[in-house]
Amino acid sequence: MTDSRMRNPEPVTDANLEAPRPQSALRTALAGLIGNVLEWFDFAVYGYFAGDIGRQFFPQSDDTARQLLTFGTFALGFFARPVGSLVLGYVGDRIGRRALLTLSIALMGGATLLLGLLPTYAQIGALAPLLLMLMRLIQGFSLGGEFTGSMVYTTEGASPMTRGLISSSTAAGTTIGFILGSGSAWLVNATLPPEAVVLWGWRIPFIASIVFCIAGWFLRRGIVETAAGMKAAAIRPPLFRSLLSDWRPVIQTFGIVSMTNAAYYLTFTYAVERRKVETGDSAYLLANTLVLFFVVLASKPLGGWLSDKVGRRRLMLTLTVAMLAVVYVSMRMMLHGSPFVFAMGQTVLAVPIGMALGLQGAMVVEIFPLRTRVTSMSFAYSITLALAGGSAPFVSTFLIKAFGNPMAPAYYVMTYGLVGLALMLPMKETNARSLDA
Repeated sequence: MTDSRMRNPEPVTDANLEAPRPQSALRTALAGLIGNVLEWFDFAVYGYFAGDIGRQFFPQSDDTARQLLTFGTFALGFFARPVGSLVLGYVGDRIGRRALLTLSIALMGGATLLLGLLPTYAQIGALAPLLLMLMRLIQGFSLGGEFTGSMVYTTEGASPMTRGLISSSTAAGTTIGFILGSGSAWLVNATLPPEAVVLWGWRIPFIASIVFCIAGWFLRRGIVETAAGMKAAAIRPPLFRSLLSDWRPVIQTFGIVSMTNAAYYLTFTYAVERRKVETGDSAYLLANTLVLFFVVLASKPLGGWLSDKVGRRRLMLTLTVAMLAVVYVSMRMMLHGSPFVFAMGQTVLAVPIGMALGLQGAMVVEIFPLRTRVTSMSFAYSITLALAGGSAPFVSTFLIKAFGNPMAPAYYVMTYGLVGLALMLPMKETNARSLDA
């Protein structure tokens, strides 16, 4: 009898599974939001203090070499994401979305706190940059499951008519994290003398982030598992065979996500850091970018809500064309304009970037089948962000140095946009797809 049941397992149906207890849409949204506040607070703080951190951990005489090393360490966190996406995605698919979200926020919080306490090159020599890289690897590892895991959780936990809006809470959490991170950076730069910022002021936001970690961990301990998550845990299909079977949505994810994220990091990390080095006016640049993040924050739920009404594919195609039309002019304004023109260049890109990020979570979740959704989607998203997101500041610095053309970053972003259009045009609309198939 036992052998027969193992050879012919009972099909997994909704009737076999215990129904999850009811949970409000607000709590579902907050569960997705809180972890991403912490995750992206750290990434924002590191981006804005990149030059100061570089002087403490990479004491090179060549400014360009130091900048490349610092941004390379920034990108390192993104290249750890695919590994984290496979390991933590496995947890999300085999144990549950709730277990994944609780584990990821604990890992990220611990690594962020330790980064703020690291000794410098002057104190322990070459071990200092190695420890810095290790913390970035742990942060990237946790982010590989956190961001996409919360996307899956919020989308699966929402009604079919509001998936875009509820899922946009995950994207909103990233912007709130960036707002708090850039606000902290601005406050540190505005209240401390420059030499104090370089020596120890940059550590303050990293250490203070432990507040988000504790709050998020307690919030997530009390959330319920989604019905789709319970069903996925019961199916337990072969992992790598499922990953190979999902090759089409993996490629489609690159088309949906790549341009938006490359434009985001160039607009709000690379351009700010470059102008900071050139002008030395840190406080103004950070304050201006902080204001623009509120524009992005308002645009994200707008994009999610509108995608519920008109269709996510249709809206994403429209936004991609809009970004292609303005990215060159916006980049020129940010790199060469006055402070006011710099702000206008950021604003032109902020709205379409925000709307696209708001709808992408639900759209990407909807194109992946249930069986190993978290693993496959996390892996696809992590690879895309490693290639087009976290490496954007590094690649842009390299391209400008190699070709002597300060507008190279604009062409870099436009290339991703053209690839995205080619991949999204043959797709069908995703809104009506069932998430438990």
